[in-house]
Amino acid sequence: MRSLASLFCCCATVLAVLAAQAIVAPALSGAPIFEKVVQTVVEKNVAVKMRDGTVLRADVFLPSAEGRFPVLVYRTPYGKDNASSAWSTFNKAVARGYAVVIQDVRGRYASEGEFAPYQNEGRDGYDTIEWAAVQPWSNGNIGTFGLSYPGAVQWLAAVEDPPHLKAMIPAMTFSTPRNFFYSGGVFDGSWLGWIWFNIAPDARRRKNLPGPQTVKEAAASWKMERARLQNFLPMADLPDLKQIAPFYYEWLAHPPADPWWDWAELRGKYSRVRAAVLNISGWYDEAYGPDGATTNFNGLLEARKDEKDRRTATIIGAWTHGELGRSKAGEREFGKSAAVDYDEIILRWMDHYLKGVDTEVGKEKPVRIFVMGDNVWRGEDAWPLTRAKQTSFYFSSWKQRETESFSLGASLCVQCKPFTEFLSDPAHPVTDPHEGFGARDYRLFAGRKDVLLFDSQPLPSDVEVTGEIRAEMYVSADVPDFDLWVRLLDVTPDGAVYNLMSPGLDVLRASYRNGSTKPELLEPGKIYRLDLDHLLTSNVFKAGHRIRVQISGAFFPHFSRNLQTGKSEITSSETRGGHIRIHNDAEHSSRVVLPVIPRTSTAVALH
Repeated sequence: MRSLASLFCCCATVLAVLAAQAIVAPALSGAPIFEKVVQTVVEKNVAVKMRDGTVLRADVFLPSAEGRFPVLVYRTPYGKDNASSAWSTFNKAVARGYAVVIQDVRGRYASEGEFAPYQNEGRDGYDTIEWAAVQPWSNGNIGTFGLSYPGAVQWLAAVEDPPHLKAMIPAMTFSTPRNFFYSGGVFDGSWLGWIWFNIAPDARRRKNLPGPQTVKEAAASWKMERARLQNFLPMADLPDLKQIAPFYYEWLAHPPADPWWDWAELRGKYSRVRAAVLNISGWYDEAYGPDGATTNFNGLLEARKDEKDRRTATIIGAWTHGELGRSKAGEREFGKSAAVDYDEIILRWMDHYLKGVDTEVGKEKPVRIFVMGDNVWRGEDAWPLTRAKQTSFYFSSWKQRETESFSLGASLCVQCKPFTEFLSDPAHPVTDPHEGFGARDYRLFAGRKDVLLFDSQPLPSDVEVTGEIRAEMYVSADVPDFDLWVRLLDVTPDGAVYNLMSPGLDVLRASYRNGSTKPELLEPGKIYRLDLDHLLTSNVFKAGHRIRVQISGAFFPHFSRNLQTGKSEITSSETRGGHIRIHNDAEHSSRVVLPVIPRTSTAVALH
């Protein structure tokens, strides 16, 4: 974690000479643009008044030369001082002739107000953008950038339609709260750690509360408290965050289909956005990232279908959350071309849409994806790929001796037992043995009673799967509710088993199967169809590899546990073990549908 900076309580102007490094690493395409070494004027803790009178504080980075400049706005809950010391983008932008505004969001670090994550960012973002547009050092052309929370604030502001917002680069962020705070109807367990490390220390200082007030202290206490925090039931009764993060309990009080969440919904609002938008994510980003990048991209295309230049693109690499400069994700190495110059991607987009410089971004393919396995960049005209062949792989109860797994094949096994069954016990949930994101080896799940594994035969030739993956599952249970995890993995000839995405796109709560506001519980023994249709990847399963599907009732602690009693883990603590059946008879043919791309020799690395 990044170190926490001290608060500044007054505005001061500091003159600093910052040497800007010349860009030498290429972006995804196009020639690099070199910056000049310039002096940067930094104005600290500049007051920016919001419409309700709350004052937010920002640091303003300016070229030392006289004049008016296009402005890049970066808004963060993680401390503007931390951002300016951790990211090189700001100084490079100034060297390229931009003014840069780095702002603490409402209720964080130097800014006034109460922090309610995401809820104020639409209005506050609008007000900040319009404030920046009328400053004496601004030419009125405003762009925004940032990833994760600083990516989300851009969208929330953009749908408010600030007149001076011309370009934005939201990276690794969401399209809907239904796949951000929850996923598939299941609450995202990572919010606990996010609050503990990123929000709680500053909140305790602001409110003069006991407990860890530095990242180092938070890390030490997390080691001791983590298991208790993650396992606590009912979740709404957890005492630790009541004063620090009251918003957490408000989130828990609203199930995913509750209209209360509509304030964070981006889908259906794309016609309000006039800026040029570059979406960025990674296949190993947190689950909402690739779904957000592709959903937002397609939403903008539809909203702008009558425009000649739709001014949007998307880039998805082989990255984990925030790690665009790395060529390795977890245990898989993808080669040096997988790492990109994030700063140059930002500045090329901004140069084109804020300055009118022909950086050729408008001539590039609107979709640029990294194809794992082949380990190359490829440009595409649309997402999903229109040439994909939807190919079914059916689940079978036939057991493969060599892999301890059941069969996954191109046809239904009509002579096999009509179902497979696994145990799901929320008191002892299937737990991810790995802590970090990225590709991890899951071979140790073989032979467990609470995990089903289905493998194809070794592939005779390379098979590329790129696009949206669907799982059509026919299930029954002896409990009134359960969660179904359907994970896609790549099995290597030496037995390593690698996931192809981060957890979250591959789960569905049975009682949320229709997206209803109230749980639709199951009748014991009755067969139901569950559709999981948000899985995304681009991976070439090499010849000799196997395609694996892993099924379980939990994947803790990434997401909360289904108690399987019909009651919510948010308000109840009683658990019940159950038996879940995956049906595979002629009338209930459970299958996974993969978008298989015909193989050509045209895939090349983008430079």
